[in-house]
Amino acid sequence: MHSERIPERWRSTEKALKAVQVAFDVSAHVIYAVRKAAFDAELSQPDMIRRILQLPVSRPAKRPRLTVSLSPADYQILGERYGLDPNDALAIKERVLGELVAFAGGDRDGDD
Repeated sequence: MHSERIPERWRSTEKALKAVQVAFDVSAHVIYAVRKAAFDAELSQPDMIRRILQLPVSRPAKRPRLTVSLSPADYQILGERYGLDPNDALAIKERVLGELVAFAGGDRDGDD
């Protein structure tokens, strides 16, 4: 990939385009240790691995997030559970957020 062939608006992301994701098959103990260290340091797992390897870590996350992938079947189940239209993803997201906050026993912004 030569810079002169890349559109001008994409040139700032050229390095990112060349990055390759690498996966490691390791024991549950190693995975747990990295996940716990990342959590304790308020870093993503990839950023924790970069820190362990003494590689540069990009800017810190703007806000902590939890993510989950939900299939159409999941939305159907959650819609039925909450008495909502399974197509109303935003309303379902709000109810899921409420469940997660209740699970944690704290408030939604983390200011217990």
